[in-house]
Amino acid sequence: MPIQYPEILDLKETGAAIEYTDRETMLYALGIGLGADPLNEAELPFVYEKALRAVPTVATVVASGTGMSTESLGVNYKLVLHGEEETILHRPMPPAAKLIADSSVVEVYDKGESKGALIIRRTVLRDAGDGEPIATLNRTIFARGDGGCGGGQGSPPTPHPTPEREPDQRIEYTTRPDQALLYRLSGDRNPLHADPAVGKSAGFDRPILHGLCTYGITCRAVLETYCDLDPERMASHAARFSSPVYPGESIAVDLWRDGDVVSFEASVPERGKTIIKNGKSVLR
Repeated sequence: MPIQYPEILDLKETGAAIEYTDRETMLYALGIGLGADPLNEAELPFVYEKALRAVPTVATVVASGTGMSTESLGVNYKLVLHGEEETILHRPMPPAAKLIADSSVVEVYDKGESKGALIIRRTVLRDAGDGEPIATLNRTIFARGDGGCGGGQGSPPTPHPTPEREPDQRIEYTTRPDQALLYRLSGDRNPLHADPAVGKSAGFDRPILHGLCTYGITCRAVLETYCDLDPERMASHAARFSSPVYPGESIAVDLWRDGDVVSFEASVPERGKTIIKNGKSVLR
């Protein structure tokens, strides 16, 4: 069944119970490259249970499996791309917690016949004890095969502009050849990130790195460059996905700071390919 608009806006999932422990928090940090040097005492609090800290974007894997499935949205899942991700922190993500997840469809923007549609989904993570929100996740998917569905009358949100000046900072990481195999243990078992035959059938040379792993690496870059690796100083982190990464490649993150706003882009220097665009973090 194709997208039914505006009925799709009535889709909701409320009260989904989530529980995670320090194990998931440390595994996520390892999955985005923290702790590669076990003697780096600045990174150790993210991968060692003593005084453990959670990377803010761990919210994306904590919420994995909640919310409406792609099939329930009425889209052709074979033609769906992950377009944008935003994590808003109402308070720091705890290293371990029991949460409640409430999910909904925020809006659909129809780009027209043969041009696809944008669907924005939202998941709010609340503390199971006091009911207060901890994080809000806004995820935009690009349904390439579902243009002409109607959709809202307004225009989609304008992408955050990247400053025209030279970057204030650049930080570069080298991903591990097995990075996707490690990161998938945090929940996303899509064979596209593990099976060479599936990667080739999708048009890639080999399995690709998870987009949300790259997203987490850019969050790490902001934390390291502007927050002294203190998660409490990050209020939000958002980015648009533009191209995949192959495990083993380098990721260079360019950063610009203007007051409490950090703009960023990421690229693969070996291929000269931009992989993340219009990135924006807000600091506390």
